[in-house]
Amino acid sequence: MRIDILTLFPDSVDAYTKVSILGRAQERGYITIRTHQIRDYTTNKQMQVDDYPYGGGRGAVMQADPLYRCWAHVCEEVGLRPHTIFLSPCGRVFTQQVARELKESHDHLILVCGHYEGVDQRFIDECVDEEISMGDFVLTGGEIPAIAVADAVCRMVPGVLPDEECFMEESHWDHLLEYPQYSRPEQWHGRRVPEVLLSGHHGNVAAWRRKESYKRTMLRRPDLFAQFDESKLATKAERKLLQQAKEEFRQQTAQEEQ
Repeated sequence: MRIDILTLFPDSVDAYTKVSILGRAQERGYITIRTHQIRDYTTNKQMQVDDYPYGGGRGAVMQADPLYRCWAHVCEEVGLRPHTIFLSPCGRVFTQQVARELKESHDHLILVCGHYEGVDQRFIDECVDEEISMGDFVLTGGEIPAIAVADAVCRMVPGVLPDEECFMEESHWDHLLEYPQYSRPEQWHGRRVPEVLLSGHHGNVAAWRRKESYKRTMLRRPDLFAQFDESKLATKAERKLLQQAKEEFRQQTAQEEQ
């Protein structure tokens, strides 16, 4: 997987992508994440990338030409037109399912980081394949969303994490939230680790974790649990575990309401 990020602040992106898991994955050749300074593709001495918006209004708009020159350089370098994403509050909301789709459908992405009051629509119309939003809020630039997309996609590339279970058992993989996690010591501030996790019985631990995942999702994200496909539960034991979780959840909510 290769990801090219077009940005006015490459140092801020590199500070995250060149360390920890993503940094090691690049050193080992599993992924490539490159940043490109948009100002390097201007044609004026001031390296200006923005100007006043036509029609008036506050702020400035990123000009189409520097963005296009930067984007075209990447396309020419790799000899093809990679799937190009503009990080924008006007796009579809980014989710784990979108991350999986991008990883499965593309081996090369270009992420475009906007700034100021926006980007000249003509660049979007000519070069952008889709717009993606982090949610119903606005940030000062596209760098944080670009890092989030790169991280979410790249961590699913084989070799980046030790095993597929590292991301397949996490929140949102199958419309469920992850179960609670505990570590040493066994007792902290009067709170004990659940006994089942100390039992050494792997089957009971797995069942507890799955049940807690169900209950946590039903409690905190009922909208997410509504998307969970119960028909995928292949065995009687799995279906029984879900029913137990539902019953425990009903008892818990009933007690809290009293």
